Amino acid sequence: MHKITYGTKDIYFEVKRSSRKTLAIEVHPDSSVQIIAPELSSIADIEKKVAKRASWITKQQFFFEQFLPRIPEREYVSGETHYYLGKSYLLKIRLGDLDEVKLKAGRLEVTCKEDYSPEKIKNLLAHWYYQHAEKKFKKLAKDAFAKFKEYDFKEPQLEIRRMSKRWGSCNTIDKISINPELIKAPSKCIEYVMIHEMCHIVVKNHNKAFYNILASVMPSWQKWKDKLEKKLA
Repeated sequence: MHKITYGTKDIYFEVKRSSRKTLAIEVHPDSSVQIIAPELSSIADIEKKVAKRASWITKQQFFFEQFLPRIPEREYVSGETHYYLGKSYLLKIRLGDLDEVKLKAGRLEVTCKEDYSPEKIKNLLAHWYYQHAEKKFKKLAKDAFAKFKEYDFKEPQLEIRRMSKRWGSCNTIDKISINPELIKAPSKCIEYVMIHEMCHIVVKNHNKAFYNILASVMPSWQKWKDKLEKKLA
């Protein structure tokens, strides 16, 4: 994890090396920043380019932050409780040789080089959650789609996107969007949201036909809907 200072704000970013010839900057929906840089680019050159695009980066982060779900405020200090796949973990922060996040001995352990401000802890956790959401959601989406064999539609594209008051959405044609905050919920809750959205590819509205399909694909959907709303709302 690297950072530059832009005005009074620190911009944290991860560098990913690539065979590409030019540098790309990605601002993810969780406000984390990833730089895809040529193999031979120096960190100094990367920092200069990030600084040059700092205004654009902060505007993108501000845009995404408007859609953050209303969850309890976090202070990002040791001893706080954070969730992952429905289980609670105590946050443990310590200094070390590198920036990383690990699940270890029932704790969510964040290691930082030098700076361990709440802003940095927040960014490290956001990146960790997003990475795990990408991997977990892809598998769960495939499992969910497999339950629609009798319905004539192709596997929908999966988008991970923050939404202010929704866990998921569907364009009713070929794409479902899932809120990355769902990675904190049990797998069955995530599956329910995905199945719910895929049902909209068959039936657009929340009518009797929609709920009949939902119940046939996932008979226990109400249980997981209630658990999700009680746990993370």
